[in-house]
Amino acid sequence: MAKRKLKMGMAGGGPGSFIGAVHRMAAALDGEIEIVCGAFSADPEKSAQTGAALGLPVERVYGSYREMFRAEAELPPHERMEFVSIVTPNHVHAEPAMLALEHGFHVVLDKPMTLNLAEAIELQQAVERSGLLFCLTHTYTGYPMIKEARQLVASGKFGTIRKVYVEYPQGWLSTYAEGGDNKQAAWRTDPARSGIAGAMGDIGTHAFNLAEYVSGLEVESLCADIQTVVPGRKLDDDGSVLLRFQNGASGVLIATQVAAGEENNVRIRVYGEKGGLEWQQQDANTLLVKWSDRPAEVWRTGGSYVSEYAAHNTRVPAGHPEGYLEAFANLYRNFALTLRARLDGTEATAVMLDFPGIREGVRGMMFIDRVIASGQATQKWTALNAGA
Repeated sequence: MAKRKLKMGMAGGGPGSFIGAVHRMAAALDGEIEIVCGAFSADPEKSAQTGAALGLPVERVYGSYREMFRAEAELPPHERMEFVSIVTPNHVHAEPAMLALEHGFHVVLDKPMTLNLAEAIELQQAVERSGLLFCLTHTYTGYPMIKEARQLVASGKFGTIRKVYVEYPQGWLSTYAEGGDNKQAAWRTDPARSGIAGAMGDIGTHAFNLAEYVSGLEVESLCADIQTVVPGRKLDDDGSVLLRFQNGASGVLIATQVAAGEENNVRIRVYGEKGGLEWQQQDANTLLVKWSDRPAEVWRTGGSYVSEYAAHNTRVPAGHPEGYLEAFANLYRNFALTLRARLDGTEATAVMLDFPGIREGVRGMMFIDRVIASGQATQKWTALNAGA
């Protein structure tokens, strides 16, 4: 019997949405998933336009996500969507995710997970009650050499981890872009739609997630210097954070959207007592592995020496670049393989289960909450779990 594709619906991702198109391309890349329905905009006409452009039947394009969940739940099991991809602005994350779970649909959700920490905790409880699958799209954990970095650290070859540096510089908001017709700038700098954080919520959460993912450690406390550089802007656009990890290691996190000329130059360095590693997105196929007693090594995506986790998330032979879309697609593929295993009554493997979930989402929202509090406080060191 031919393998069928898993059926995906989408909330958001209509005209003017950058990330909606990225999600659709990533979901389609491996042939595991097909989009069958959607509520692509709060404007029914715009939702219809996107549905038509995607070739969806008129009756499977909805005017709201509420309507979509109700209608899809009433369809026969072999026709309805099996999971929903939610790609709306932050303030429209929690409600559709909760409704999807209530109607029995698995969820893939763009980051940061919710508008605030309280919503994140409620959503975590809902996911745990439902028993359904949940994926949060922290893209950079999908890169093969980031997975290799995590495995190298976990192997203990570097000894006890002592230092973590992670940075995410952008320059697209170095001017008052939200003052014009830039839809992305408008909502990402609006507290009502983005939440209490700007740069720290948008890209700082990626850096935070990457630091914890690669190091295998959790941040216990932080000390933040948060700034709003561009006059008239309502949220932070630049910041530096000192980190303290659970094993006593220290770290530095930098996230800025006012580094004019920078694009998305994500970079992480992790050092232990015997060696360390370095990776940056602008050369994503390369992992630099450093030792205290011998020359540094250059590890490459697709090499015969990489771990099962890196190999599983590599699609082409060594020497052929793999990038952002492939990393994004790895999240969808691992989620799809885990869901397919569940539907088939089999056990998902560890490499299939290697995608960010509800716990990472809550920790990301906890980071946002504490980093802004620390940035505003005179007592700078703030326990990450305080009051949670």
